[in-house]
Amino acid sequence: MMRSRGLAKFLSVIVLAVIVAYVAFYGINAGNYSIKPVQDSIRLGLDLRGGVYVLEQAEGKVTQDAMTRAISIIRNRVDSLGVSQPLIVQQGSNRIRIEIPGVNDPDQVISYLGQTAQLKFVGPDGKVILTGADVKDSKAVYQTSQTGVQEPVVTLDLNSKGAKAFADATGKFVGQQIAIVLDNKTISAPVVKEQITGGEAVINGMKDFTEAKNLANLIRGGALPVTLKQVEYSSVGATLGPSALKASEEAGLYGLVIVLLFMIAFYRLPGLIADIALGIYILINFIVYALLHVTLDLPGIAGMLLSIGMAVDANIIIFERMKEEMRAGKSIRASLDAGFRKAFVAVFDSNITTLIAAFVLFFMGAGTVKGFALTLIIGVISSMFTAITVSRFLLKSVVDTEFTKNIRVYGA
Repeated sequence: MMRSRGLAKFLSVIVLAVIVAYVAFYGINAGNYSIKPVQDSIRLGLDLRGGVYVLEQAEGKVTQDAMTRAISIIRNRVDSLGVSQPLIVQQGSNRIRIEIPGVNDPDQVISYLGQTAQLKFVGPDGKVILTGADVKDSKAVYQTSQTGVQEPVVTLDLNSKGAKAFADATGKFVGQQIAIVLDNKTISAPVVKEQITGGEAVINGMKDFTEAKNLANLIRGGALPVTLKQVEYSSVGATLGPSALKASEEAGLYGLVIVLLFMIAFYRLPGLIADIALGIYILINFIVYALLHVTLDLPGIAGMLLSIGMAVDANIIIFERMKEEMRAGKSIRASLDAGFRKAFVAVFDSNITTLIAAFVLFFMGAGTVKGFALTLIIGVISSMFTAITVSRFLLKSVVDTEFTKNIRVYGA
């Protein structure tokens, strides 16, 4: 009876782990109920997929309302680029963190996002006729010039207030220039040929359609309520990121295989049990990453791999204690209980000190340091669970089957 019960316990854990792993990595779709694969909920950092990162700081005294509006405008600008999964968040009271994956021309994108976009129409007398606040809509289109050439322009659809002000100004300044100024830089200064009363204006002089489209998006999104200054900037090429990810996957796989073989070679059956527990540990990690929507970057992968080593280290301490008890003449079951009991304090203390360091890094650090600390924290907690609970349950189940009483099978 004891043998069959132990075998049933062991197999039930294995079957349950396989089912959870399948659902986690392949997902399920049953009508209105579905579970996405964990890999769809884990974000890759820019160092793994390529892209650009910038930290912008608002100058002067700013309010929270101004920062919220600035983030909203920047998000609209990013959306206009057709970028998937951007990260735009506030840091502190006056900083905005922007991460954009898959960018081909990072410098141009950052210049575009940080542009204040204060649009003004200025008459020849130096007075402002209207601003971007008077524009309802803006589009980039092709227009035929007087020479018959198709050229990109930006059309402006003015609101009632702006249309009246523009009509009055164009009637007053016929034969003179009205300057169109963006962020204190004149981008166009057409000569007024006749009064314009339709509430529409055109900005020409664009070098290509991309420039016209970006300008239209800026005007449509509105001016930033604050002036932003770039304080941090980094970019990773679209090919460098994926190659770094591939190298990390290969390094992690090779390291994992070596660890699995080492455990079986030195600890035999307990080592095999530890390998199974390690697989469950990795499964738990990825599920937690997906639930927390963790952004996985290179330092984060380093934290994960480090925690794998620590998970195995906990098993090694426990198994060495078991071997000592078996060599002292105790039975396998008694050695198992004594090994886990005596090793618990050492395992607990070492993991607690690591957690303290990881929490300090998480709360005091920034950027990639936080990524490293977060995956390390998750890994240490889950490794303690698998080493103390899962490994023990599986090993006791195997011992209950009375598979063998030869202590050499248990590494002694």
